[in-house]
Amino acid sequence: MNDPRWTDPTENPEDQELAVSLRPRTLDEFIGQNELKENLRVFIQAARQRGEVLDHVLLHGPPGLGKTTLSQIVAAEMGLEIRLTSGPAFTNSAELIALLTEQADRRAIFIDEIHRLGKVIEEHLYPAMEDFRVELIIDKGPNARHFNMQLEPFTLIGATTRAGLLTPAMRSRFGIVCHLDFYPASDLAIIVTRSADILGIGINSEGAMEIARRSRGTPRAANRLLRRVRDYAQVDGVEVIDQKTADRGLTRLGVDHLGLEALDRRYLKLIIEHFGGGPVGISNMSVSLGEESDTLEDVVEPFLIQSGLLKRTSRGREVTPHAWVHLGLEMPPEDTSGGLQGELL
Repeated sequence: MNDPRWTDPTENPEDQELAVSLRPRTLDEFIGQNELKENLRVFIQAARQRGEVLDHVLLHGPPGLGKTTLSQIVAAEMGLEIRLTSGPAFTNSAELIALLTEQADRRAIFIDEIHRLGKVIEEHLYPAMEDFRVELIIDKGPNARHFNMQLEPFTLIGATTRAGLLTPAMRSRFGIVCHLDFYPASDLAIIVTRSADILGIGINSEGAMEIARRSRGTPRAANRLLRRVRDYAQVDGVEVIDQKTADRGLTRLGVDHLGLEALDRRYLKLIIEHFGGGPVGISNMSVSLGEESDTLEDVVEPFLIQSGLLKRTSRGREVTPHAWVHLGLEMPPEDTSGGLQGELL
């Protein structure tokens, strides 16, 4: 991407380095997503009382909301060892079979971006999920021999940012489906305060709320902005980050009071100034902005839609009146001519 994305919810190397220290370990420590947590708490307790492994779990929602963290918490609450991997990591079915047949007691397997598993690999995963067995094929052609190998019971935890790309067959094999939504500012302020305490950063409630409001509803973005505001505060000789310090630092980063950055504002302005407010197709937007359509759909658009600045229609993307107001632009008068003459004009 051309512009630095301070609120980009995808993980970068710096996020990975701090994930271990900031990541909550239990459901009680996990902040937000309260209804989801309570449901998981019941499912986990019931499975433990029966002495069974937990049903397979699907976590879906935008990036940066804690799907990987929640998978590790679920495994820990069940007392299971967890193996972390991702859909693109599997290049052939043999790699999946090797993972499934590892000698271990009951365990959990986490597959991130599970919608990116290949079709052949999915076919090998289905019997493993349903019957805890895997089919081994030895040799090829007429000499091929098929063996069924029984597996130790396990819990598969799948995570995806594109739930719509999951095949119906795959989706139906998950007994527990959980959707993670964007966090309200009040929850993010608690997360910012907790992270600041762990990292030894001085911050008051107003400073934490200012960072929370501009974090696009995403804990990963909130923690990243906290670290950058700390840098500004340190250079300016400020020991405790307050609202004024946070506002000054975030403004210098180009993050406005709604959490929009340069690319978000360019996206909205392009629809307004070049396409009359829309509708416009995603392909046109991708070419005009020089950004991949996946980036626009996965990173830019979800928060703009949630914020009421953008809407997707059957004809394409359209900005809402709130976008004009936010960008300080004056909306043109409505066309009241109507009918065929209005369309021709």
